[in-house]
Amino acid sequence: MTLPTQRAVLWRDEQFLLLAAARTISVLGNGFARVALGFAVLALPGATPGKLSLVLACQALPQLAFILLGGVVADRMSRARLMVGADVIGAGAYAGLAALVLSGDAPLTALCVLAVIAGTATALFAPAMDGLVPLVVPPERLQEANGLLRVGTNSSLLLGLALSGVTVAWVGAGWALALNAASFVVSAVLTARLRISGRPAKGTSGWADLKEGWREFASRQWLWAVVAQYAVVVAALNANVGVLGPLAAEEELGGARAWSVIVAAQALGTIAGAGLAARVRVGRPVLVAVLATFPAAVPLALLAGPAPVWMIAVAMFCAGVAGDVFGVLWATTIQREIPEETLSRVSSYEWFGSLAFAPLGLLAAGPAADAIGTGPALACCAVLVVAATGAALMSPAVRTLRAPANPDYQV
Repeated sequence: MTLPTQRAVLWRDEQFLLLAAARTISVLGNGFARVALGFAVLALPGATPGKLSLVLACQALPQLAFILLGGVVADRMSRARLMVGADVIGAGAYAGLAALVLSGDAPLTALCVLAVIAGTATALFAPAMDGLVPLVVPPERLQEANGLLRVGTNSSLLLGLALSGVTVAWVGAGWALALNAASFVVSAVLTARLRISGRPAKGTSGWADLKEGWREFASRQWLWAVVAQYAVVVAALNANVGVLGPLAAEEELGGARAWSVIVAAQALGTIAGAGLAARVRVGRPVLVAVLATFPAAVPLALLAGPAPVWMIAVAMFCAGVAGDVFGVLWATTIQREIPEETLSRVSSYEWFGSLAFAPLGLLAAGPAADAIGTGPALACCAVLVVAATGAALMSPAVRTLRAPANPDYQV
């Protein structure tokens, strides 16, 4: 069996197509929301950057606070049904935000409450999605499926980000938020058509389920070692994307236009990386995934220089490629190695650990830039990425875990 034939068969699978379409449309809407929410809040009477930060924090914190709960629930019921419920909740939250913005009378408390609801929906959705893919495609197709899903979602996110500014300018941020709400509705309808059976009732408590998920997580050195690595890596990258990168662009590279070129290059790299990762076959996927993290330090170091914009953009493109190679290999390994009945709980611990320091990276970036300068702060972030990745490579399990042999799945 050849790879082209395999890919053709996967694209003819109705269940996979439904899942891919649902995710692509939902992420397209999220691309609109990333831009629209900020402009919507800042356009309101009396708006300040501090109020925007508060609304965004109200959206982000529930994603971290409730992600473990999402994993427990996803392992106790139909994951597809939970995803439909999360989409409906998200649609309601963004429809409410759109209505408030369009009315021109949006109390800060109401915005924060709806942002919390939107963040909670994401916390319920993410572990269920991670656990659903192995129920839709067979084990030997997981890497291909993960890669193809990322090609679709990365492309739609890039399109959403590109169109969001135009949409906000033409019809206003409120209608852009309404489009995101509509995308959640479409995603819910498509996901509801998946033929995924429910799960048998469990006699254990949710607390016992949470402890069982922790045992599965903690018993695998390769898993917690890479999650610890990414707790540091994500914090460093968040500091760059959220604060230090725009500061460097403003101070040394000519402003927002240069930064948009750099960010767009990374987004294009993620699309290319997902396509590559759908095809590449490696014997030790976790080792390759960890090694693929090193390129993320290069654009940080070049921004610290600063290097020319074109050079930073090339480095960001390469980092985007490598980052999605990591993402596909990592997701596939977890889906293959973790028992299906605990997969969403383990995924929730992985999400929680990887995002644990992300807010700290954002909070520390500004003071660090003031204290030592933007360039040195970026250099410190690059060092953190390299150091954390080197530490993960010290784990024997990271270096030695092998993918299952499959003669029809080798190239």
